[in-house]
Amino acid sequence: MKSIIQNINKTFDHRIRLGIMSILMVNEEADFNTLKELLGVTDGNLASHIKALENESYIRIEKQFIGKKPNTKYAATLEGKNAFRQHLEALEKLIHKT
Repeated sequence: MKSIIQNINKTFDHRIRLGIMSILMVNEEADFNTLKELLGVTDGNLASHIKALENESYIRIEKQFIGKKPNTKYAATLEGKNAFRQHLEALEKLIHKT
């Protein structure tokens, strides 16, 4: 018998990673400061969760300079979008099952 929580993705268990992916699902991309402001987190906290998503290949990182200031943008990869959709579908099934 299949477990009802089988498709819940542990990578998205943390609220900050869930927030990052939610933002990137509805926006083509977002820069570091935008994510930080929207999620209300510190630089270090955001950076560690971004790294976790990057390690899973769920987000793509693009670094550039705007004038003399560094700017880092993030976007969800196709793999990340698919994994996140499956995670949300699993949560919906769990909610409707109970």
